[in-house]
Amino acid sequence: QVQLVESGGGLVQPGGSLRLSCAASGSIFSIAAMNWYRQAPGNERELVATILSSDITTYADSVKGRFTISRGDAKNTVYLQMNSLKPEDTAVYYCHAKGVWTTSMQRYPELWGQGTLVTVSS
Repeated sequence: QVQLVESGGGLVQPGGSLRLSCAASGSIFSIAAMNWYRQAPGNERELVATILSSDITTYADSVKGRFTISRGDAKNTVYLQMNSLKPEDTAVYYCHAKGVWTTSMQRYPELWGQGTLVTVSS
């Protein structure tokens, strides 16, 4: 059973930084894309950043220049470095993986993490 486990959320002051981590457990062979989404109270879940297996990255306009998505050396870990945080970045952040194959050739079309709360407030 493959799961996504997130960590790194918390309370930070405006202008501060946080780094979120997400690791896919299990024996992973490949992951086509890993994403970070966020959902603020009363809002729909929105896509924040994407990294493909080719390491191509894309970002929502609202976070461009402030957030950086990257993968670990093992390729089953993804990070979201968040700088210059604003109160409007407050949300539950979710890790999402698309097109997951395990070494035993099990396929998971998509997986979601449990979410980690980021609060930006003074």
